[in-house]
Formats: sequence, structure tokens, C-alpha cells
Amino acid sequence: MSSEEEFDAFYRDARDRLLVQTFALTGDVRVARSAVRDAFVEAWHHWRKVSRHADPEDWVRPHAWQHAHRRHVARPWHREKGLDPEVAATLEALAKITHTQRRVLLLTHLASVRLEDMAHEVGLTVEDTTRELQTATSQLAVHRGSPTTAVPLLLRSLLETPPEVRWPRVSIIRRSGATRRRTHTTIGAVAAVAAVALTGALVSEPGGARPTLDRAAVGSVSAPRPSSTPAPEDAQVLPTSAMVAVDRVAELLPGRGWEETRTHDNTHGDGLVMPCQQARYADPRLVDALVREIRTPRGAEPRRSVVATTEASRSTAAARAAMARLGDWFARCADGGRTQLLDTSTVQGLGADAVQLVLRDWDDPVTTTVVGMARSGRFVVTTASSVRSARVELPRLQAQLLATAVAGVCDLDGGGRCPDDSRAPELRPRDPLPAGDPATMIVETDLPPVSGVDAPWVGTDPEPVGGDNVAATRCDRTSFAGRVGGQPFRRATTRTFLIPEARLPVEFGLTETVGLLPAPQARTFVSDIRRKMSTCSDRDLGTEVLTAASRTGAAEELAVWHVTVEVSETRSVKYYMAVARSGGQVLQLGFIPAPGVEMDRGAFLALAERGLQRLRSGA
Repeated sequence: MSSEEEFDAFYRDARDRLLVQTFALTGDVRVARSAVRDAFVEAWHHWRKVSRHADPEDWVRPHAWQHAHRRHVARPWHREKGLDPEVAATLEALAKITHTQRRVLLLTHLASVRLEDMAHEVGLTVEDTTRELQTATSQLAVHRGSPTTAVPLLLRSLLETPPEVRWPRVSIIRRSGATRRRTHTTIGAVAAVAAVALTGALVSEPGGARPTLDRAAVGSVSAPRPSSTPAPEDAQVLPTSAMVAVDRVAELLPGRGWEETRTHDNTHGDGLVMPCQQARYADPRLVDALVREIRTPRGAEPRRSVVATTEASRSTAAARAAMARLGDWFARCADGGRTQLLDTSTVQGLGADAVQLVLRDWDDPVTTTVVGMARSGRFVVTTASSVRSARVELPRLQAQLLATAVAGVCDLDGGGRCPDDSRAPELRPRDPLPAGDPATMIVETDLPPVSGVDAPWVGTDPEPVGGDNVAATRCDRTSFAGRVGGQPFRRATTRTFLIPEARLPVEFGLTETVGLLPAPQARTFVSDIRRKMSTCSDRDLGTEVLTAASRTGAAEELAVWHVTVEVSETRSVKYYMAVARSGGQVLQLGFIPAPGVEMDRGAFLALAERGLQRLRSGA
């Protein structure tokens, strides 16, 4: 049998089976058909290699699934009309589990892949793959309302009623694959001819004249244009040349032996390549995406790494929304760890919108990450530079790294204004990006670590102020529930932060209470707290009050106190308390440490400043 006959038979035998698998993966028949078609085109391109596989389908399937996932990337699940109700119910249940869980289920029941091969294909260990398969089976059973023993039958029943599609003739598939092969071969030949042409120019240049590498010199040697323009969904929007190069990283940042580990479209694994990242892509309906990972070699201390990402959205508005989602990821960092937001700056002169954030993960080994993110037209770029150290490295050079990322996309179709190469981008301090709800309150990432504890802060849900104000001390007994100058508090809200994993005394914790008054009443409210704190030691001889910081102004004010109360002859209780005002927005912040579990006084002052920033930006 000739290679054409072998491929033709393979195409007719496998296409419907691969279509069902890919449709079950995405819920979108159009995307599934395009993905399978393109995978077969690639298969004919590489048929000499593919035909030697024990099962060529094992080569085509990952390519089809990758094409489908890249085009589909978390669009709302597509509901096809006219499906059998049982099939539709199974597809709806598949839509409710994760992409990885769908893959392991389909590989098991629709592709009959061995566990070891499946683990390799999904990028997990055998143990993790087994766990994902068990979870996927139980979750699908729950969503389908069936026992777990029925899951194999439910999935295999999809093969009995494949979607009705019109397939291209196999001759068209082979012709497209051959064209693809010739194009790749011609491009290689062009490069070789260009090299020879340039070498000849260097050898024969008379009179010692300086040689040139002007590409116009070999303009007569050109690759043929493709016979048809690819559809927008198939076009390569992001060339790898748009990504930050390893040489540029080595030029700007400390560390030796920087090396590019991989560049990919982030379609494999869980897709979480940066600290605080919450989803595979910031734009769930993006057109294209690339990730480049660069790091110093093992043994080079401290270990450093850079992750650069670029996303191409369908429009400027979609890119703006993706930029906001990125900001929320890093400002909130809701990954359950001990990451603290140290600083936020605007990067001026860079794209339509550019921000730099400094994060520190206090888990061992302590790691500091400088994150830069910027939007240029419909493109959003991110650079995350991490070092295993408790120091912030060269924020201004990190801003230049972000400028390099912007320069890589600004000239592409849909890009924005390019950075000015003659001027380095400037960093201007700014209030943190909104993160809480309400945005006037601090969040877990604002909180510094405490001594003697290696566990994360956890905040209660914000709730309306009811009875006692836990943020107050016995000196001021401040209430956010009454009236000030005849005016009631509005939007009075409180929440408490604890460290549940540490099993600390019940009195340990940090509480913030915020509220809104007309500006004159807010000034009166803060003045009354100041007065009570200044006279507390005279009114209660067992209490010592130390003013740690105090500033006043027409628009804003801040005061911080350290309070020590004698409970008995042998025991004292410490309090840290702060009050701040921005216009009519006011806050009170109270922290009670535990023996051996304390917050540095400077850290509490910085936290009070952060609270004031949240008041200002949230309002």
C-alpha cells in the first residue's frame, strides 16, 4: 500500500473519532472540525515520521486538541442545537469540570491511552494523573446525576452519534499538507541561499569596502506566497520574535548564565506560570498568547527567573478588561499563600497603561517578585522577575524590561504607541490597585508577616457594623454605629484578620473598621479619638499610650498609637491602633499581638499608611 493510500485510509477511519473527542473537549463543533482538519494537514506534512508511530492517532490527537483549546480558550460553553438529550446532558456535565479533568476522562474512555502515556500527554505525574482521573469521574457523575460506574458508558455513547459535519476531501488535506511542506522547505532554502549570497559578498567585496547585511541584497530570492490567506482564527498573531529575549534579560538584570527554558502558548498543564495568577489567560476570549520562561541555572545563588507573557485580544476594549483582570490577580493575590504587596508604581511613557508591583512571598525560601504589566493597543504584556531573596532588585531596570516587552508588540497589527528608545521609562509611586470589596478596605496581601508564625493571614468577610467596634481600644471606645454632629455613618463596614493555622490565643488578630461621614463630621470624629488617646494615661493609670506617628491636613490625616494595658501585676496586654481620614472616609485599625507573635512597629505604621491609601483610592 502506498503512503497516500495509507494516509487516506487513516483519515477516513480516525476523523469522526477525533472529532467526537475534540467536540467533547470544547463543546464547539466548528472549532473541533477545524482543529481536526488542521491536525490531519500537519500529519500529512510529517507523514514519513507519523506513519512510523505504533498508532498515528496518538500523534494527531494532541495536535488537534491543542489547536482546539487555543481557539476555544474558555469561551462560554457552546450549545449545539439538535443534539440527543442524553448527549447534551453529558456535554453539559463535561463543561462543569476543568480542562485537565476533561482531558484525562476522554483519554481514558474515548482514546484508551495507557496511564503512563496519559500522564506524559497532560504534563502531570502518574500519581497526580490518577488523582485527577478519580476526581474527574466523581465530579462528572455528580453533575450528570449518575453513579460513577456509569461514566464510561456515558462517554462512549458519544461515539455512537458523532456530529454531522462536511469533511474536506482527502486530496485537499494532502494538497494542503504538501503545500505546507514545500513552504517550510522553501523558507529553509531561502535562508541557505541568503547565507551563501552574503558569504559571497563578503569574500568578493573589492577595495576592502565595509560589507553590508542589508536584506535587500537577497531580495530576488523569495518564498512563494501561500495559495490562500488563512482565516483570522488560524493566523499567527504573535511571532516568537515579539517576546523578550534572554540576551536582553541578561543585559538588564543581575545574575549569570541566564537561559531560555521554553517558549509556549500556555495550553498545557494548569497554565499558572506566574505568582498570584488565577487563570490560564487574563482574556478568556483571546486570539493568541505566548509565554517565555527564562532563569539562571541551578546552583547560581540566589536563584532568579523571569516569566514574560503576551496576550493578543480581539479589541482594545477586551485588552483593557484583561489588563484590569491582571491587576486584580496581583493586587489581591488570592492564592492562599503568604504573599505581601510591598509597592505599586505607575510606569510612565510606556503604552496606554503600565504598572509595576513589588510582591514578596514570605514562605521559605523568601522570594521577591517585581511584576510589570502594560497594554499597547490590543496587546497586554507582563514581566514577572523573581529572586529568592528579601530584597527588591533594580525597579528602574525592571521597568526597562517591561518597555522591551511593549516594544515587541507595538508594531504588530493592533498595537499601540511604541516606547521612546531615547528615554528610560519613569516610575511614579501610586496608590495600590483596587482589590477588596469594598475597595476602601485592606486585604490579606497588605498585611506583613508576624514573628514566630509561618502561616497565612485569612480575613473574615466584610460585614456591616453592628455592636462593638473590635478595632477600638479601651481608651477611645470608638463606635461607627452612632451619629457624629447629627450625621449618621454610611457604609460602615468591619472585618477581622486572623491566622487560623497557628492556633493562637483568641484575643490575637487585626481588625479594620471603615465608614463615611461628611468631611466636617469626619474631622470631628478623628479629633475626638485623638483627644481621648492623649488623655487616656491620665484617666487610666494602668494604661500607657505612646504616639508613634501623627500628621494632620485639610484633606487627610493619620495617627498611630502603641498602647500597653496592665491587666494584673504580672501580665500586660499590648495594642497597636491607628486612625486615618481621607476627605469624609475614615478608618480605625487595631492589632492585638500574642506572646512571641508580634508585628514590627514599623510594619504596623506602614500598614496604617496602606489603609489610608486604600481609603483614598477606593473612594
